Amino acid sequence: MTVSFSGKKHSSYEQIFSVFTETSWEKTRDKYPQTTDNFFSGSKNQFFVLPHLNSTEFLIGVGDQFANHEIQAVANKFSYFFRNNILSAPTLLSAPVFDKYQTEEFVKGLFLGTYMYPFRKNHPVWKKGFSLVEENADPSTVRQIKTSVSALCRGQFDAMDWLNKPANLKKNGQLSEHLKQISKKYGFSYKSYNREKCEKLGLGAFAAVNQGSATDAAFTIMEYHCKDPKAKTIGLIGKCVLFDTGGISLKNPANMHYMKSDMGGAAAVFGTMIAAAEMQLPVNITAILPVTDNAISEKAYLPSDVVTAYNGKTIEVLDTDAEGRMTLADALAYLTKNYKTEALIDIATLTGSAVRMFGDSCGALFSNNNSLLEMLLQSGQKTAQRLWNLPLWDEWNDEIQSDVADFRNISMKPVGDCIVAAKFLEHFTGGHPAWAHLDVAAMAFGKVNYSSEKAATGYGVQLFLDVLQNFAEKN
Repeated sequence: MTVSFSGKKHSSYEQIFSVFTETSWEKTRDKYPQTTDNFFSGSKNQFFVLPHLNSTEFLIGVGDQFANHEIQAVANKFSYFFRNNILSAPTLLSAPVFDKYQTEEFVKGLFLGTYMYPFRKNHPVWKKGFSLVEENADPSTVRQIKTSVSALCRGQFDAMDWLNKPANLKKNGQLSEHLKQISKKYGFSYKSYNREKCEKLGLGAFAAVNQGSATDAAFTIMEYHCKDPKAKTIGLIGKCVLFDTGGISLKNPANMHYMKSDMGGAAAVFGTMIAAAEMQLPVNITAILPVTDNAISEKAYLPSDVVTAYNGKTIEVLDTDAEGRMTLADALAYLTKNYKTEALIDIATLTGSAVRMFGDSCGALFSNNNSLLEMLLQSGQKTAQRLWNLPLWDEWNDEIQSDVADFRNISMKPVGDCIVAAKFLEHFTGGHPAWAHLDVAAMAFGKVNYSSEKAATGYGVQLFLDVLQNFAEKN
Protein backbone atom coordinates (compact mmCIF):
# COMPACT_ATOMS: atom_id res chain seq x y z
CA MET A 1 0.00 0.00 0.00
CA THR A 2 2.23 2.76 -1.33
CA VAL A 3 0.98 6.32 -1.61
CA SER A 4 1.68 7.84 -5.03
CA PHE A 5 3.15 11.25 -4.22
CA SER A 6 5.94 12.99 -6.06
CA GLY A 7 7.80 16.24 -6.49
CA LYS A 8 8.72 15.46 -10.09
CA LYS A 9 7.08 17.80 -12.59
CA HIS A 10 4.98 16.26 -15.37
CA SER A 11 4.80 17.73 -18.86
CA SER A 12 1.01 17.86 -18.55
CA TYR A 13 -1.70 17.13 -16.01
CA GLU A 14 -5.15 15.71 -16.68
CA GLN A 15 -6.26 16.80 -13.23
CA ILE A 16 -5.53 19.64 -10.82
CA PHE A 17 -6.39 19.89 -7.12
CA SER A 18 -6.31 23.63 -6.41
CA VAL A 19 -6.53 24.57 -2.73
CA PHE A 20 -7.68 28.05 -1.68
CA THR A 21 -8.29 30.02 1.43
CA GLU A 22 -10.93 32.72 1.16
CA THR A 23 -8.15 35.32 1.01
CA SER A 24 -6.15 33.53 -1.67
CA TRP A 25 -9.29 33.01 -3.74
CA GLU A 26 -10.06 36.69 -3.54
CA LYS A 27 -6.63 37.42 -5.00
CA THR A 28 -6.90 34.75 -7.71
CA ARG A 29 -10.52 34.64 -8.80
CA ASP A 30 -9.98 36.98 -11.77
CA LYS A 31 -8.12 34.14 -13.46
CA TYR A 32 -11.28 32.03 -13.46
CA PRO A 33 -14.61 32.46 -15.27
CA GLN A 34 -16.66 35.15 -13.56
CA THR A 35 -19.54 32.76 -12.89
CA THR A 36 -17.29 30.61 -10.68
CA ASP A 37 -17.88 33.15 -7.91
CA ASN A 38 -21.48 31.98 -7.75
CA PHE A 39 -20.31 28.55 -6.59
CA PHE A 40 -16.96 28.95 -4.87
CA SER A 41 -15.38 31.38 -2.40
CA GLY A 42 -12.64 29.33 -0.74
CA SER A 43 -14.62 28.69 2.43
CA LYS A 44 -14.01 25.48 4.38
CA ASN A 45 -15.36 22.25 2.86
CA GLN A 46 -16.41 24.03 -0.34
CA PHE A 47 -15.69 22.20 -3.59
CA PHE A 48 -16.24 23.03 -7.23
CA VAL A 49 -15.38 21.14 -10.41
CA LEU A 50 -14.15 23.23 -13.30
CA PRO A 51 -13.66 21.49 -16.68
CA HIS A 52 -10.89 22.81 -18.94
CA LEU A 53 -10.11 21.83 -22.53
CA ASN A 54 -7.59 19.08 -21.64
CA SER A 55 -7.95 18.76 -17.88
CA THR A 56 -10.30 18.94 -14.92
CA GLU A 57 -9.66 21.29 -12.02
CA PHE A 58 -11.11 20.69 -8.57
CA LEU A 59 -11.33 23.84 -6.46
CA ILE A 60 -11.00 22.98 -2.76
CA GLY A 61 -11.72 25.50 -0.02
CA VAL A 62 -10.12 25.35 3.43
CA GLY A 63 -11.26 28.71 4.80
CA ASP A 64 -9.07 31.44 6.21
CA GLN A 65 -8.46 29.96 9.64
CA PHE A 66 -7.60 26.30 9.96
CA ALA A 67 -5.58 23.93 12.07
CA ASN A 68 -3.54 21.28 10.28
CA HIS A 69 -5.99 18.52 11.25
CA GLU A 70 -8.80 20.50 9.63
CA ILE A 71 -6.92 20.32 6.32
CA GLN A 72 -6.89 16.54 6.68
CA ALA A 73 -10.63 16.55 7.35
CA VAL A 74 -11.35 18.68 4.27
CA ALA A 75 -9.21 16.43 2.04
CA ASN A 76 -10.83 13.32 3.52
CA LYS A 77 -14.30 14.63 2.73
CA PHE A 78 -13.27 15.70 -0.77
CA SER A 79 -11.70 12.32 -1.51
CA TYR A 80 -14.76 10.36 -0.42
CA PHE A 81 -17.47 12.46 -2.04
CA PHE A 82 -15.64 12.83 -5.35
CA ARG A 83 -14.53 9.18 -5.53
CA ASN A 84 -16.53 8.70 -8.72
CA ASN A 85 -15.18 11.87 -10.37
CA ILE A 86 -11.47 11.82 -9.60
CA LEU A 87 -9.34 10.39 -12.40
CA SER A 88 -6.51 7.88 -12.09
CA ALA A 89 -4.17 10.27 -13.86
CA PRO A 90 -1.21 12.59 -13.22
CA THR A 91 -2.55 15.21 -10.81
CA LEU A 92 -1.06 18.55 -9.85
CA LEU A 93 -1.51 19.63 -6.25
CA SER A 94 -1.59 23.41 -6.35
CA ALA A 95 -1.58 24.53 -2.73
CA PRO A 96 0.72 27.55 -2.30
CA VAL A 97 -1.11 28.36 0.95
CA PHE A 98 0.37 25.21 2.57
CA ASP A 99 3.71 24.57 4.23
CA LYS A 100 5.16 21.05 4.11
CA TYR A 101 3.34 19.94 7.25
CA GLN A 102 0.02 21.12 5.90
CA THR A 103 0.74 19.41 2.60
CA GLU A 104 1.25 16.18 4.52
CA GLU A 105 -2.10 16.64 6.25
CA PHE A 106 -3.78 17.12 2.89
CA VAL A 107 -2.19 13.96 1.49
CA LYS A 108 -3.23 12.04 4.62
CA GLY A 109 -6.81 13.14 4.22
CA LEU A 110 -6.88 12.39 0.50
CA PHE A 111 -5.82 8.78 1.01
CA LEU A 112 -7.65 8.15 4.29
CA GLY A 113 -10.82 9.35 2.57
CA THR A 114 -10.66 6.32 0.30
CA TYR A 115 -11.78 3.96 3.07
CA MET A 116 -14.94 1.91 2.73
CA TYR A 117 -15.62 -1.39 4.48
CA PRO A 118 -14.06 -3.74 3.66
CA PHE A 119 -11.10 -1.73 2.43
CA ARG A 120 -10.30 -2.29 -1.21
CA LYS A 121 -7.92 -0.29 -3.35
CA ASN A 122 -10.64 0.63 -5.86
CA HIS A 123 -10.58 4.38 -5.28
CA PRO A 124 -8.96 6.23 -8.21
CA VAL A 125 -5.99 7.44 -6.12
CA TRP A 126 -4.86 3.83 -5.51
CA LYS A 127 -5.04 2.79 -9.14
CA LYS A 128 -2.25 2.64 -11.66
CA GLY A 129 -1.85 5.95 -13.42
CA PHE A 130 -2.60 8.21 -10.46
CA SER A 131 0.24 10.39 -9.29
CA LEU A 132 -0.13 13.36 -6.97
CA VAL A 133 2.56 15.94 -7.71
CA GLU A 134 3.59 18.89 -5.56
CA GLU A 135 6.20 20.52 -7.76
CA ASN A 136 7.84 22.54 -4.99
CA ALA A 137 8.36 19.58 -2.65
CA ASP A 138 11.99 18.61 -2.06
CA PRO A 139 12.98 14.91 -2.26
CA SER A 140 13.32 14.45 1.52
CA THR A 141 9.84 15.89 2.12
CA VAL A 142 8.40 13.64 -0.58
CA ARG A 143 9.99 10.54 0.99
CA GLN A 144 8.82 11.49 4.47
CA ILE A 145 5.23 12.12 3.34
CA LYS A 146 5.05 8.92 1.28
CA THR A 147 6.38 6.85 4.18
CA SER A 148 4.21 8.35 6.92
CA VAL A 149 0.97 8.43 4.91
CA SER A 150 1.44 4.90 3.54
CA ALA A 151 2.14 3.63 7.07
CA LEU A 152 -0.84 5.46 8.54
CA CYS A 153 -3.20 4.08 5.90
CA ARG A 154 -1.96 0.53 6.39
CA GLY A 155 -2.32 0.68 10.17
CA GLN A 156 -5.55 2.65 10.39
CA PHE A 157 -7.34 0.70 7.65
CA ASP A 158 -6.44 -2.59 9.32
CA ALA A 159 -7.81 -1.31 12.62
CA MET A 160 -11.00 -0.04 10.97
CA ASP A 161 -11.59 -3.25 9.04
CA TRP A 162 -11.43 -5.35 12.20
CA LEU A 163 -13.64 -2.99 14.14
CA ASN A 164 -16.24 -3.02 11.37
CA LYS A 165 -16.30 -6.80 10.91
CA PRO A 166 -19.54 -8.50 11.99
CA ALA A 167 -19.30 -10.58 15.13
CA ASN A 168 -19.31 -13.94 13.34
CA LEU A 169 -16.20 -12.94 11.34
CA LYS A 170 -14.08 -11.90 14.29
CA LYS A 171 -14.10 -14.70 16.79
CA ASN A 172 -11.18 -15.04 19.16
CA GLY A 173 -9.35 -17.48 16.93
CA GLN A 174 -9.82 -15.37 13.81
CA LEU A 175 -8.36 -12.24 15.40
CA SER A 176 -5.57 -14.26 17.00
CA GLU A 177 -4.58 -15.65 13.60
CA HIS A 178 -4.49 -12.11 12.21
CA LEU A 179 -2.32 -10.90 15.08
CA LYS A 180 0.06 -13.82 14.47
CA GLN A 181 0.28 -12.90 10.79
CA ILE A 182 1.05 -9.24 11.36
CA SER A 183 3.57 -10.19 14.06
CA LYS A 184 5.34 -12.44 11.59
CA LYS A 185 5.24 -9.78 8.88
CA TYR A 186 6.64 -6.98 11.05
CA GLY A 187 8.89 -8.99 13.32
CA PHE A 188 6.87 -8.48 16.50
CA SER A 189 7.41 -10.94 19.30
CA TYR A 190 4.12 -12.71 19.96
CA LYS A 191 2.71 -14.94 22.64
CA SER A 192 -0.80 -15.76 23.72
CA TYR A 193 -2.33 -17.55 26.71
CA ASN A 194 -5.57 -19.52 26.54
CA ARG A 195 -8.05 -19.68 29.40
CA GLU A 196 -6.42 -22.66 31.10
CA LYS A 197 -3.03 -20.97 31.02
CA CYS A 198 -4.54 -17.70 32.27
CA GLU A 199 -6.06 -19.49 35.23
CA LYS A 200 -2.71 -21.10 36.06
CA LEU A 201 -0.94 -17.73 35.80
CA GLY A 202 -3.49 -16.09 38.11
CA LEU A 203 -5.21 -13.92 35.49
CA GLY A 204 -8.47 -14.57 37.29
CA ALA A 205 -10.36 -11.41 36.38
CA PHE A 206 -9.77 -11.89 32.64
CA ALA A 207 -10.46 -15.63 32.79
CA ALA A 208 -13.76 -14.98 34.60
CA VAL A 209 -15.02 -12.87 31.69
CA ASN A 210 -14.05 -15.56 29.19
CA GLN A 211 -15.53 -18.51 31.10
CA GLY A 212 -18.97 -18.00 29.54
CA SER A 213 -17.59 -17.99 26.02
CA ALA A 214 -17.79 -20.77 23.46
CA THR A 215 -14.37 -19.70 22.17
CA ASP A 216 -11.13 -19.80 24.12
CA ALA A 217 -9.39 -16.77 25.59
CA ALA A 218 -6.31 -15.24 23.99
CA PHE A 219 -4.39 -13.05 26.44
CA THR A 220 -2.00 -11.69 23.83
CA ILE A 221 1.36 -9.95 24.27
CA MET A 222 3.02 -8.33 21.25
CA GLU A 223 6.30 -6.42 21.24
CA TYR A 224 7.80 -4.11 18.64
CA HIS A 225 11.53 -3.52 19.02
CA CYS A 226 13.28 -0.81 17.04
CA LYS A 227 17.01 -0.80 16.25
CA ASP A 228 17.90 2.04 18.61
CA PRO A 229 19.48 0.62 21.81
CA LYS A 230 18.58 3.82 23.68
CA ALA A 231 14.92 3.79 22.64
CA LYS A 232 12.23 4.16 25.27
CA THR A 233 9.61 1.44 25.71
CA ILE A 234 5.93 2.40 25.84
CA GLY A 235 3.28 0.03 27.17
CA LEU A 236 -0.06 -0.02 25.32
CA ILE A 237 -3.11 -1.99 26.43
CA GLY A 238 -6.28 -2.17 24.36
CA LYS A 239 -9.61 -3.48 25.54
CA CYS A 240 -10.43 -6.38 23.23
CA VAL A 241 -13.95 -7.62 23.91
CA LEU A 242 -14.92 -8.83 20.45
CA PHE A 243 -18.63 -8.79 21.26
CA ASP A 244 -20.24 -7.65 24.47
CA THR A 245 -23.68 -9.03 25.31
CA GLY A 246 -23.31 -7.71 28.85
CA GLY A 247 -23.21 -11.31 30.06
CA ILE A 248 -25.76 -12.26 32.71
CA SER A 249 -26.32 -8.51 33.25
CA LEU A 250 -27.72 -8.44 29.72
CA LYS A 251 -27.63 -5.25 27.69
CA ASN A 252 -30.72 -3.68 26.16
CA PRO A 253 -31.08 -5.43 22.77
CA ALA A 254 -32.07 -2.25 20.87
CA ASN A 255 -28.53 -1.32 19.85
CA MET A 256 -26.67 -4.46 20.82
CA HIS A 257 -25.46 -4.98 17.25
CA TYR A 258 -23.07 -2.07 17.86
CA MET A 259 -21.30 -4.13 20.52
CA LYS A 260 -19.09 -5.59 17.81
CA SER A 261 -17.23 -2.32 18.39
CA ASP A 262 -16.07 -3.21 21.92
CA MET A 263 -12.59 -4.00 20.64
CA GLY A 264 -11.98 -0.38 19.57
CA GLY A 265 -9.11 0.05 22.01
CA ALA A 266 -7.32 -3.07 20.78
CA ALA A 267 -7.80 -2.07 17.13
CA ALA A 268 -6.16 1.29 17.86
CA VAL A 269 -3.22 -0.50 19.48
CA PHE A 270 -2.45 -3.03 16.74
CA GLY A 271 -3.14 -0.41 14.06
CA THR A 272 -0.57 1.81 15.78
CA MET A 273 1.96 -1.02 15.93
CA ILE A 274 1.60 -1.67 12.20
CA ALA A 275 2.09 2.02 11.38
CA ALA A 276 5.02 2.37 13.81
CA ALA A 277 6.77 -0.62 12.25
CA GLU A 278 6.15 0.70 8.72
CA MET A 279 7.65 4.05 9.77
CA GLN A 280 10.45 2.32 11.70
CA LEU A 281 9.85 4.63 14.65
CA PRO A 282 12.79 4.65 17.09
CA VAL A 283 10.69 3.59 20.06
CA ASN A 284 9.75 0.19 21.53
CA ILE A 285 6.18 -0.94 22.18
CA THR A 286 4.96 -3.61 24.55
CA ALA A 287 1.28 -4.26 23.92
CA ILE A 288 -1.27 -6.45 25.67
CA LEU A 289 -4.59 -7.32 24.05
CA PRO A 290 -6.81 -9.44 26.33
CA VAL A 291 -8.92 -11.08 23.60
CA THR A 292 -12.32 -12.50 24.56
CA ASP A 293 -16.01 -11.93 24.18
CA ASN A 294 -18.54 -11.42 26.97
CA ALA A 295 -21.12 -14.11 26.45
CA ILE A 296 -24.01 -15.79 28.20
CA SER A 297 -23.95 -19.50 29.01
CA GLU A 298 -24.40 -21.85 31.93
CA LYS A 299 -20.70 -21.29 32.67
CA ALA A 300 -20.80 -17.47 32.56
CA TYR A 301 -19.57 -15.57 35.60
CA LEU A 302 -22.34 -14.23 37.82
CA PRO A 303 -23.16 -11.09 39.76
CA SER A 304 -21.90 -11.68 43.33
CA ASP A 305 -18.94 -13.80 42.19
CA VAL A 306 -15.60 -12.95 43.78
CA VAL A 307 -12.52 -13.45 41.60
CA THR A 308 -8.83 -12.94 42.18
CA ALA A 309 -6.88 -10.72 39.78
CA TYR A 310 -3.26 -11.17 38.71
CA ASN A 311 -1.95 -8.85 41.43
CA GLY A 312 -3.72 -10.88 44.13
CA LYS A 313 -6.51 -8.38 44.72
CA THR A 314 -10.04 -9.78 44.95
CA ILE A 315 -12.95 -8.31 43.01
CA GLU A 316 -16.64 -8.63 43.79
CA VAL A 317 -18.60 -8.73 40.53
CA LEU A 318 -21.74 -6.65 40.88
CA ASP A 319 -22.33 -6.26 37.16
CA THR A 320 -21.06 -8.63 34.47
CA ASP A 321 -21.45 -5.83 31.93
CA ALA A 322 -18.54 -4.06 33.63
CA GLU A 323 -16.30 -6.68 32.04
CA GLY A 324 -13.89 -4.33 30.29
CA ARG A 325 -12.33 -3.13 33.52
CA MET A 326 -11.93 -6.76 34.60
CA THR A 327 -9.89 -7.64 31.49
CA LEU A 328 -7.90 -4.40 31.70
CA ALA A 329 -7.14 -4.93 35.39
CA ASP A 330 -5.28 -8.15 34.68
CA ALA A 331 -3.57 -6.69 31.62
CA LEU A 332 -2.30 -3.70 33.61
CA ALA A 333 -1.14 -5.87 36.50
CA TYR A 334 0.61 -8.32 34.19
CA LEU A 335 2.40 -5.68 32.16
CA THR A 336 3.62 -3.67 35.15
CA LYS A 337 4.93 -6.78 36.92
CA ASN A 338 6.70 -8.34 33.95
CA TYR A 339 7.87 -5.41 31.81
CA LYS A 340 9.60 -2.10 32.31
CA THR A 341 8.03 0.80 30.42
CA GLU A 342 8.59 4.55 30.29
CA ALA A 343 4.84 5.14 30.06
CA LEU A 344 1.78 2.93 30.29
CA ILE A 345 -1.42 3.78 28.41
CA ASP A 346 -4.62 1.78 28.22
CA ILE A 347 -7.40 2.60 25.78
CA ALA A 348 -10.90 1.20 25.95
CA THR A 349 -14.45 1.57 24.70
CA LEU A 350 -15.33 1.32 28.35
CA THR A 351 -18.31 3.27 29.67
CA GLY A 352 -21.58 4.82 28.58
CA SER A 353 -20.81 7.42 31.22
CA ALA A 354 -18.05 8.94 29.06
CA VAL A 355 -20.41 8.92 26.07
CA ARG A 356 -23.11 10.75 27.99
CA MET A 357 -20.57 13.25 29.29
CA PHE A 358 -18.75 14.10 26.05
CA GLY A 359 -20.73 12.60 23.18
CA ASP A 360 -18.43 12.28 20.18
CA SER A 361 -16.47 15.47 20.91
CA CYS A 362 -13.63 13.82 22.84
CA GLY A 363 -12.54 10.86 24.92
CA ALA A 364 -12.15 10.87 28.68
CA LEU A 365 -8.56 10.96 29.93
CA PHE A 366 -7.21 10.03 33.35
CA SER A 367 -3.55 10.08 34.36
CA ASN A 368 -1.32 10.08 37.41
CA ASN A 369 1.50 11.88 35.58
CA ASN A 370 1.30 15.54 34.50
CA SER A 371 3.88 15.23 31.71
CA LEU A 372 2.10 12.26 30.14
CA LEU A 373 -1.23 13.99 30.63
CA GLU A 374 -0.08 17.11 28.79
CA MET A 375 1.49 15.07 26.01
CA LEU A 376 -1.77 13.20 25.42
CA LEU A 377 -3.84 16.37 25.53
CA GLN A 378 -1.55 18.10 23.04
CA SER A 379 -1.43 15.09 20.71
CA GLY A 380 -5.20 14.83 20.89
CA GLN A 381 -5.59 18.46 19.94
CA LYS A 382 -3.00 18.20 17.15
CA THR A 383 -4.60 15.14 15.56
CA ALA A 384 -8.25 16.07 16.31
CA GLN A 385 -8.48 12.84 18.30
CA ARG A 386 -9.23 14.88 21.35
CA LEU A 387 -9.20 14.01 25.02
CA TRP A 388 -10.37 15.80 28.14
CA ASN A 389 -8.85 15.33 31.56
CA LEU A 390 -10.99 14.05 34.43
CA PRO A 391 -9.92 13.62 38.09
CA LEU A 392 -8.58 10.60 39.94
CA TRP A 393 -9.44 11.97 43.38
CA ASP A 394 -9.13 9.49 46.23
CA GLU A 395 -12.71 10.20 47.32
CA TRP A 396 -13.84 7.98 44.46
CA ASN A 397 -12.26 4.97 46.19
CA ASP A 398 -15.32 4.85 48.42
CA GLU A 399 -17.40 3.88 45.38
CA ILE A 400 -15.51 0.62 44.82
CA GLN A 401 -15.20 -0.63 48.40
CA SER A 402 -16.63 -4.10 48.94
CA ASP A 403 -17.73 -5.94 52.07
CA VAL A 404 -16.59 -9.30 50.72
CA ALA A 405 -13.54 -8.46 48.55
CA ASP A 406 -10.86 -5.82 48.10
CA PHE A 407 -12.95 -4.04 45.44
CA ARG A 408 -16.25 -4.24 43.63
CA ASN A 409 -16.32 -3.72 39.92
CA ILE A 410 -18.91 -0.90 39.83
CA SER A 411 -20.42 1.73 42.06
CA MET A 412 -23.99 1.40 43.21
CA LYS A 413 -24.60 5.04 42.33
CA PRO A 414 -25.80 6.00 38.83
CA VAL A 415 -23.20 8.75 38.40
CA GLY A 416 -19.57 9.10 37.33
CA ASP A 417 -19.00 5.54 36.19
CA CYS A 418 -16.14 6.52 33.88
CA ILE A 419 -14.33 7.99 36.92
CA VAL A 420 -15.20 4.95 39.04
CA ALA A 421 -13.78 2.68 36.34
CA ALA A 422 -10.56 4.69 36.11
CA LYS A 423 -10.16 4.67 39.89
CA PHE A 424 -10.73 0.92 39.88
CA LEU A 425 -8.05 0.40 37.22
CA GLU A 426 -5.54 2.55 39.10
CA HIS A 427 -5.34 -0.17 41.77
CA PHE A 428 -3.94 -2.60 39.19
CA THR A 429 -1.18 -0.42 37.75
CA GLY A 430 1.44 -1.57 40.28
CA GLY A 431 2.22 2.03 41.21
CA HIS A 432 3.47 2.82 37.70
CA PRO A 433 4.56 6.48 37.81
CA ALA A 434 3.35 7.37 34.30
CA TRP A 435 -0.01 5.74 33.57
CA ALA A 436 -2.93 7.03 31.54
CA HIS A 437 -6.38 5.60 30.89
CA LEU A 438 -8.44 6.59 27.83
CA ASP A 439 -12.21 5.94 27.75
CA VAL A 440 -13.23 6.40 24.11
CA ALA A 441 -16.44 4.51 23.26
CA ALA A 442 -18.12 7.25 21.21
CA MET A 443 -14.86 8.27 19.54
CA ALA A 444 -13.85 4.86 18.16
CA PHE A 445 -17.21 4.00 16.63
CA GLY A 446 -19.59 6.68 15.41
CA LYS A 447 -20.73 8.89 12.55
CA VAL A 448 -18.56 8.59 9.42
CA ASN A 449 -18.81 9.56 5.76
CA TYR A 450 -18.64 6.05 4.39
CA SER A 451 -21.54 4.47 6.31
CA SER A 452 -25.17 5.35 7.00
CA GLU A 453 -24.84 3.63 10.40
CA LYS A 454 -22.21 3.97 13.09
CA ALA A 455 -18.86 2.58 12.02
CA ALA A 456 -15.15 2.65 12.78
CA THR A 457 -13.58 6.12 12.83
CA GLY A 458 -9.91 5.11 13.07
CA TYR A 459 -9.65 6.93 16.40
CA GLY A 460 -6.46 6.35 18.36
CA VAL A 461 -3.95 5.49 15.65
CA GLN A 462 -2.90 9.04 14.78
CA LEU A 463 -3.08 10.02 18.44
CA PHE A 464 -0.72 7.23 19.50
CA LEU A 465 1.64 7.78 16.58
CA ASP A 466 2.08 11.39 17.63
CA VAL A 467 2.67 10.35 21.24
CA LEU A 468 5.24 7.76 20.15
CA GLN A 469 7.02 10.30 17.98
CA ASN A 470 7.21 12.63 20.99
CA PHE A 471 8.85 9.88 23.04
CA ALA A 472 11.19 9.07 20.16
CA GLU A 473 12.36 12.67 20.03
CA LYS A 474 13.36 12.39 23.70
CA ASN A 475 15.89 9.63 22.98
